[in-house]
Amino acid sequence: MMRLITVAGLSGLLMAASARPENIHAKSFPHTEITLQARPGPGPAERWADSVFNSLSHEERIAQLIMIRVHSNLGADHVAAVLNDIRNVKVGGIVTFQGGPGRQANLVNRLQATSKTPLLVAVDGEWGLGMRFVDSVIAFPRNLMLGAVQDSALIYEVGKAIGEQCRRMGIQYNFAPVLDVNNNPENPVINDRSFGEDKYQVARLGVAMIKGMQDAGILACAKHFPGHGDTDVDSHHDLPVIRKSLASLDSLELYPFRRAIEAGVASVMIAHLNVPAIDNKANTPTSISYKTVTDMLKKDMGFDGIVVTDALEMQGIRKYYSNGQESLQSLLAGNDLMELPSTAKGSVQAIAAAIRKGQISREEVYMRVKKILRAKYETGLANVQAIDPVNIAKDLNAEVLPLRRRISEAAITVLRNDNHLLPMSPVAGRQKIAVVAVGVDGGNNTFLNAVRAHRPDVAGYVFSPRQTEAQIAGMVKVLKRDYDAVIVALQDYSRRPANNYGITRAERAVIKQIQEEMPAVTVAFGNPYAIRYFCEAPTIIAAYEDDSITHRAAADVIFGKLPPKGKLPVTVCENFPFGTGLSSLVPETPAVSVLQTVEPESVGMSSIVLQRLDSLAYDMIAQGAAPGCQILALKNGKLVYHKNFGFYDYSQREKVTDSSVYDLASVTKICATTLSVMKLYDEGKLQLDATLGTYLPWVRGTDKARLTIRDILLHQAGLVSYIPFYKETLMPNGWPDTLLFAAHQDSMHTVRVAENLYMQERYIDTMFRRILDSKVLPAGRQYIYSDNDFIFLGKIVEALTGQTLDHYVRETFYEPLGLETTGFEPRSRLALTRLVPTEFESNFRVQWIRGDVHDPGAAMFGGVAGHAGLFSSAGDLGKLVQMLMNGGAYNGVQYIRPATIQMFTGYHSGISRRGLGWDKPEKDNAKRKDPYPCKSCSPQTYGHTGFTGTCVWIDPQSSLAFVFLSNRVCPNGGSNYKLSSLKVRENMMETLYQAML
Repeated sequence: MMRLITVAGLSGLLMAASARPENIHAKSFPHTEITLQARPGPGPAERWADSVFNSLSHEERIAQLIMIRVHSNLGADHVAAVLNDIRNVKVGGIVTFQGGPGRQANLVNRLQATSKTPLLVAVDGEWGLGMRFVDSVIAFPRNLMLGAVQDSALIYEVGKAIGEQCRRMGIQYNFAPVLDVNNNPENPVINDRSFGEDKYQVARLGVAMIKGMQDAGILACAKHFPGHGDTDVDSHHDLPVIRKSLASLDSLELYPFRRAIEAGVASVMIAHLNVPAIDNKANTPTSISYKTVTDMLKKDMGFDGIVVTDALEMQGIRKYYSNGQESLQSLLAGNDLMELPSTAKGSVQAIAAAIRKGQISREEVYMRVKKILRAKYETGLANVQAIDPVNIAKDLNAEVLPLRRRISEAAITVLRNDNHLLPMSPVAGRQKIAVVAVGVDGGNNTFLNAVRAHRPDVAGYVFSPRQTEAQIAGMVKVLKRDYDAVIVALQDYSRRPANNYGITRAERAVIKQIQEEMPAVTVAFGNPYAIRYFCEAPTIIAAYEDDSITHRAAADVIFGKLPPKGKLPVTVCENFPFGTGLSSLVPETPAVSVLQTVEPESVGMSSIVLQRLDSLAYDMIAQGAAPGCQILALKNGKLVYHKNFGFYDYSQREKVTDSSVYDLASVTKICATTLSVMKLYDEGKLQLDATLGTYLPWVRGTDKARLTIRDILLHQAGLVSYIPFYKETLMPNGWPDTLLFAAHQDSMHTVRVAENLYMQERYIDTMFRRILDSKVLPAGRQYIYSDNDFIFLGKIVEALTGQTLDHYVRETFYEPLGLETTGFEPRSRLALTRLVPTEFESNFRVQWIRGDVHDPGAAMFGGVAGHAGLFSSAGDLGKLVQMLMNGGAYNGVQYIRPATIQMFTGYHSGISRRGLGWDKPEKDNAKRKDPYPCKSCSPQTYGHTGFTGTCVWIDPQSSLAFVFLSNRVCPNGGSNYKLSSLKVRENMMETLYQAML
């Protein structure tokens, strides 16, 4: 079903008042056609808002901006007070809190029937309505567990499910999600309500949840602006002070809010914080700061949706203002909705008096009133439907358990497996195992039951909070005597950092002693910050929640039924930083011999001359050719130069380090596809003079079937160089087709193209059809550097091996060589903070490309293609390069025969400089004005460059190798040619030759 939404129609649901067309992205709204059209006159929302507005008195209009607290479990006096505010003050909204869903439904129905205007019903449901209706509705996990999930599509589903809960409960507005970056482990109020400490992860998952809720028709709310994560004071009890510079705030705290605004979040909630860098006026919380709300959020960041205060009854503001003055100050700062003031009547009176005194204009107040009325229309309040209380708890729970199970399976994080206990054997008798539940009082332990589902012979022990250190020795003695291994389950501890998360000294001691004296797996069922006390544990798992679903998922990981998928969303200690998480429990391949670092002079090179590389790198950055780079050089099999320069982008917020990972672009052609072809040639599975049709049956009957593998490797098969597949998928307004693409992964849209952009897999067949239908010139007559050549070669590798290209190269080369970073689809393997962004793509994907392949065609193939998609650090590429320099051998393993390397890397064309898959110097390089890749390289040199600003070159004659990685396309794409015009790579490579003594 398609919905037609104009810019005007988006005002309530997406930007609340007047959405800006430049912030609307069609892919964010699957099955929605967005038409950017001029509005000839008032639309239905405006007409309805005007009609309601005209029916109200001056004071009643002001009251539309007030939201009051509603409980169904506080008795008749509370309900009477609420009814008084609705009947007499005419408040515009209510915020629902604790109470059973049936009682709450009946109460909301009564309040809606009583109100002169439809009430905007809100809830603070960060982890669903189970956060409020604790007696009968199951909650979703806290955000910190969601932060361990690497699949934002799953978080979208959670957001949508929460939105559907709200709709079923007659709620139009959810004060969620939390977009605070929790960079203070001692934070007493945010902590596990945050998605984590990484701004990119917080933004990515927060936007996914926002889109899920808003696709369900609910107003989402990004909170707590400008960022409540770096504080150790709870604003419910006092006013926290954040002493950071504006630059620091902008680089971290504000980042997720910017991304949410770009994604079309309907609302932003203002925190009660004191931030002197924004507003140094004494005792001025951000919630009543004009500089924060109007100057920063509305003007600087361009947000024109609904701005709502955090609860005005909190001590962060109540200690300074009361009797409705807190509402007035909030309105003067620029807020649209005042949540939970000390008095509704006093708030209306204070605002009315301010209008009379000229402190704020009547027109300004009325503009905000109409904004709220339009939002009511957009969320369906023009036609209020009574909530049906029948089966309401069942309906609210319908999607929770299946999603909780999927979240648990995706979030369980194995932080360390040094003693290789995991996975444990599910076969009884091989290993005697006991479970020790620490922190519980016995009884039916669902984790023990989950373990026994795998191993019925497992014994169970309990160490309760009431036990003392004197009882530890006896328990440990029994465990050591009777069992081969122990699973320690830390359970039932506090989610808050106060008092060591409620973990007693004896409990910490018993866990540490078990870990030290026998093979043990420790599982922390709760806030992962508590793992700080067990950072020396040889095998430890973060499980995040303490419920039967998480217990089963953890047991499945322990016994190898499920692979671990989660990554730690926060830094726990030095041993376990953000992003920690094993993706496999199979013991890792023993580390291959690390590249030996030597003084350049020991291999006949000058250290002083090599320092020129530093100068060239700094000049490159100063000239704007690229924001940063990695440079590596090998001589005689030794590492003589390996340095990093600059930053990930021109904001200079993230430094390039050894662990930074770059998009290699066309270096994929040699380091994945050509290597695979060489291996298959070695094994006799591929013949160079065979045709494409020999290996790919689906090309038979086309003019591509007769092309030879040799001509394809030499780029002289006559194929066109490039087909812009994405252009065919764009609608007339320039956005991706909303039927072909969706904002989240589902059964139809399974191919990830970018963040919040998934394509129907069937379109890949269309892309291959476009290649098959493309023009082909007579083979062997013309050199045409073509991506399509290597797209075909990648498919040949898959056809001959029975594996996808990424799996084949990983298992054949990267894992045996010990390459940790080299591979396709890095977001599934590595922390986002390690992935260097390429560009902000202004067409097609319209977003920062970070960890998704830069090449749009490769992206549409799912990130794995023969011509692009490989990522790596320079250090790992150095090992791959050294294997080739060693004649195809490394650490005693022969990967490719020396004769094969020599043949493929030689000249093989009469019309170009190319080798078989490899690029080479021009044949008359020494005579050229612009030699390539540099003046002094020998004719034996082979390698490749990449569009993103990368290159790998190997000169066997000089036993020299050069690896250079950059993102010269950052931030605006391939229009920056300074890397070439300044001859950065050429000059660096030439410096290596000049350094040879």
